Amino acid sequence: MASSGVRNGGPRMSAKLDRQGAGATPKAAAGKQRLSSAAGAYRRTNSGPLPAAGGRASSGGVSSRVRVAVRLRPRNAEELAADADFGDCVELQPESVMEGYNGTVMAYGQTGTGKTFTLGRLGEEDTAARGIMVRAMEDILADIAPETDSVSVSYLQLYMEMIQDLLDPVNDNIAIVEDPRTGDVSLPGATVVEVRDQKSFVDLLRVGEAHRVAANTKLNTESSRSHAILMVNVRRSVKGRSEMDVSISGENGHSLSMMGSLRPPIIRKSKLVVVDLAGSERIDKSGSEGHTLEEAKSINLSLSALGKCINALAENSPHVPVRDSKLTRLLKDSFGGTARTSLVVTIGPSPRHRGETTSTIMFGQRAMKVENMVKLKEEFDYKSLCRRLDIELDKLIAENERQRKYFDDEVERMRAEAQCRIAEAERECKITLENEKMKYHQEYLDSIKVLEEKWKTHQKSPKRQIKEAESTSSDIREAHNLLQDEKMLRQSAEDEASDLMNQITHWKKLEATATAEVVKLRKMLDTEASQKEKLEEEIGVLRSQLLQMSMEADETRRSLDKGDGPGKIFPGLDSLASQTGSSQPREHSNGPKQPIAKLSEQVGLQKILSLLESEEPDVRVHAVKVVANLAAEEANQEKIVEAGGLTSLLVLLRSSEDETIRRVAAGAIANLAMNETNQDLIMAQGGVTLLSMTASDAEDPQTLRMVAGAIANLCGNDKLQTRLRGEGGIKALLGMVRCGHPDVLAQVARGIANFAKCESRAATQGNKVGKSLLIDDGALPWIVKNANNEAAPIRRHIELALCHLAQHEVNSKDIISEGALWELVRISRDCSREDIRMLAYRTLTSSPTLQAEMRRLGIKM
Repeated sequence: MASSGVRNGGPRMSAKLDRQGAGATPKAAAGKQRLSSAAGAYRRTNSGPLPAAGGRASSGGVSSRVRVAVRLRPRNAEELAADADFGDCVELQPESVMEGYNGTVMAYGQTGTGKTFTLGRLGEEDTAARGIMVRAMEDILADIAPETDSVSVSYLQLYMEMIQDLLDPVNDNIAIVEDPRTGDVSLPGATVVEVRDQKSFVDLLRVGEAHRVAANTKLNTESSRSHAILMVNVRRSVKGRSEMDVSISGENGHSLSMMGSLRPPIIRKSKLVVVDLAGSERIDKSGSEGHTLEEAKSINLSLSALGKCINALAENSPHVPVRDSKLTRLLKDSFGGTARTSLVVTIGPSPRHRGETTSTIMFGQRAMKVENMVKLKEEFDYKSLCRRLDIELDKLIAENERQRKYFDDEVERMRAEAQCRIAEAERECKITLENEKMKYHQEYLDSIKVLEEKWKTHQKSPKRQIKEAESTSSDIREAHNLLQDEKMLRQSAEDEASDLMNQITHWKKLEATATAEVVKLRKMLDTEASQKEKLEEEIGVLRSQLLQMSMEADETRRSLDKGDGPGKIFPGLDSLASQTGSSQPREHSNGPKQPIAKLSEQVGLQKILSLLESEEPDVRVHAVKVVANLAAEEANQEKIVEAGGLTSLLVLLRSSEDETIRRVAAGAIANLAMNETNQDLIMAQGGVTLLSMTASDAEDPQTLRMVAGAIANLCGNDKLQTRLRGEGGIKALLGMVRCGHPDVLAQVARGIANFAKCESRAATQGNKVGKSLLIDDGALPWIVKNANNEAAPIRRHIELALCHLAQHEVNSKDIISEGALWELVRISRDCSREDIRMLAYRTLTSSPTLQAEMRRLGIKM
């Protein structure tokens, strides 16, 4: 493997390209780029104007020719000695040859003329020597806002017509996917890493450069044997420019107007592609032989196919042979497409290579004739607006329910209070009347009795009767006065009773008013009840749609199991690639929208997730299957997590006793665990503990395969290793080998390989000391036992894990004591994968302890 150091020499000089306007194509959203140039001068080609800033051009575009710049490498020491009697074959004029700037920056030229020096040099010791990759990313990061923008990077190499992931060497056969509707080319199986700062980007370039294939030839001591492709994806959110008025009609016929500024976010996606082509070479000059010769043939064939495509585009040929090689398919948008392309052709001054220099310049001249249609792509993010409106609607419904309940409680309280006060007034009035009546009646009886006694006395004594006549009349007058007083008191009591009756009437009127309000509220409740019935009908329709989609998914899975061929299949739950991040993408994913995706757009992800909490078991099963199928697509994973889908899946995994639900939920979590951000969330919510518990309880091989795939994805995260092991992740992986199923063992082996690779990287960077955690947890005996497993996926991952464990001297004694040294020797000699074979060889030759043991045993490399 080549290191990330300088490959092609030459003194450091630079020339800066002009900066494009704000309306440049999104795929060139770098803002500004720089090209290193040893010649120091350049010539400019004509190109069309750029679109206006902020405009959208989903159809149509601006014509722009491919820009070409020539970079002349000074003579190196070998050429100075060999060509001392000859002059340079290239003469620099006051104006240089060409310059360029676009969404694609590509270097083309003979081996050893400085392509990698121009594009990929890191410039860690001298910042002025940085290449285009580092400078372009520096400008991009300086122009983004973290709260609205995101930048992600993929780094690949095209080696022997195979697309390999330089950030994950295990991912070594990535397929190209082309959208039949738009013709866009993508690599969904490539590793995508989000970049936040320049240091992390430089670290990624260093990792990728370490895995790039290079060899020593006569033309270059460290010649690139593959085409390196850096893809920078920029996603930017900007505010919308539309407003919406919402009008709500009330019960009383008046219109309540609610003005709201609802601006849907605008998503602007762009991509910058930097291509470091492998150098063209003549076999007689490079001295290639054996495997290096095969590499040279593959390089020359792909460059020849690129030249044919450029010739066809330059001559306006009706047919462009884009499909002749994977290189031309990847660069379909760069030549004759919608990107703004810059080509840097690199040459040398040596007269020995006059023919190659002329051919390279002619290639640049033909490329200048190619015209691209630059387009700016913007789209409204209606889905995020819908999610926001759904949240607001839920809040309004909850507030309405709260106010209605409060009003009902208040009406009931007022009614009870009124009834209590009326009853109390009636009781007090009745008691008062009875008391007054009894009082006056008793006084009347007493007066009559006194008069009767006086009358009897006068009847017995006539004389006294005469004498007392006057006194009797006075008594009668007194009695008459008493009667008048009684009448007045009675009238007063009646008036008081009348007042009480008036109060009763008033309270009855209040009760009637409250009753009217209750009737009004009941009408409102009836209206809401009818709306609720409509919502329940919609939910029933959704359930039937979910059932239909789940049945289609099950039928598709059965057809796959029977070997009926791919057909029109949406991403299936049981596809191992969708759950474990396999390097093989799904070729069928670029067809028309499948039923699951249509259901998500029509129904809404939030409603589908709400059905995961349904009380009906069948509804939960179908809902989790739909969510799992959606999670298989990378585009849906962020939406599912934002809507709370990850939390719901973990709750199902913890609480459900249904084996199907647990299996499908584990598969969905495995899909989400392919994203680094989601991995942190899974760990934070106790996902590893739940997966470990499921692994210990489950017996079904398919369930164990899903769980092992999820843990294996988490094992590839450097930051989570200690926590993952502390929460029982490694123990759970090793415990699942009891199943013995090949698919389960393959996932266990992949997880161990990921963990060992992260440990090796951390130890190399000085972030880890001490023996491997895998060895501490007892994984080494199983690794040795399965290092030569008959199943290729199991054997490949185990061999890779063993090589990474043996790279560090602190593990050497355990490697020897467990018998792993013999397996390392076998891998270095017989492994079918050259990269693993070479890694084993370097490991054995670089370890003093292993070398000493091999000498003791008489083993020769």
